[in-house]
Amino acid sequence: MTTMRAMVIRSTGAPLELVASHVPVPLRVNSEVLVRVLAAGINPIDAKTRSGGGVAAAIGAYPAVLGRDFSGVVVESPFEAHSLQPGTEVFGMTGFPRSAGSYAEYVAVSSLSLTRKPASLSHVEAAGVPLAALTAWGMVVDVAKAHEGQRMLIHAGAGGVGHFAVQFARYFGAHVIATGSTRNLGWLGELGANQVIDYTASRFEEGLDKVDAVIDLIGNVHDDTGTRSLATLRRGGLLVNAPTGSWPTMRADAAAAGIRATGYKVAPDGATLAIIARMLEAGDIRVHLDDVFDLDEAAAAHTKLETGHTRGKIVLRVSEA
Repeated sequence: MTTMRAMVIRSTGAPLELVASHVPVPLRVNSEVLVRVLAAGINPIDAKTRSGGGVAAAIGAYPAVLGRDFSGVVVESPFEAHSLQPGTEVFGMTGFPRSAGSYAEYVAVSSLSLTRKPASLSHVEAAGVPLAALTAWGMVVDVAKAHEGQRMLIHAGAGGVGHFAVQFARYFGAHVIATGSTRNLGWLGELGANQVIDYTASRFEEGLDKVDAVIDLIGNVHDDTGTRSLATLRRGGLLVNAPTGSWPTMRADAAAAGIRATGYKVAPDGATLAIIARMLEAGDIRVHLDDVFDLDEAAAAHTKLETGHTRGKIVLRVSEA
């Protein structure tokens, strides 16, 4: 086992830059775990990086294997008494771009970056969870402190991060207002949104009572969503923004309006992912898959992701269980 099948980019550019190749199997060292990947999630950061944005500047060499999310089976453990022994089903996040990503048959990752896969989820379902759910948890729970009586506005509630954000906010007792397209209004209500605003039919800031926190998953990429969100917040309220590059004047704009604002960057965190896994097992939250592609169809998967109208997550099926 010296080489593996992977989808790589030899340079940044359009989705067709993703091509099938054989690359060396990563070498597990120190406290890392070697995992045979059965499925890999696709995230907007993957597409941004492939096109030359995102974290492309940190790619050390080409060809490069993209991908953060994975679900699979442990092949090698750090040591004999480690809790994750060969054969254990796990899911988590890679350290891309510092290491090779998950669009491949094997990944070597820190033992702190993964946890046991929920038994109730298939590998394809589990691969759609880590980055999106950890991002949503970080923004909604760690930073915004979702709680009873809090009014929270969540933009792009039907997306990968958004559909987890709605569920976490509702679970912890917040009054959830989500923005979405017409086709997702009913579904967002099923996820737990108390109020859903169709952004295609009205301006979300008009007629909306002041909120305590905004989870901004759009920024100013489209129709100045980030800037307009400031008008929805009470004075002293909090805006948490994920696509920070889309709104370079965010902190200054927020300060001028008497609003607190911060960006957010997700980190691989197996301990928090274990909590999320228990919530998935209990049925407190769920992951929704918009579509599943085979590994060789990664370019088509990126093309679909870049339409910006996916519901939940897109996943690559890498290997058979």
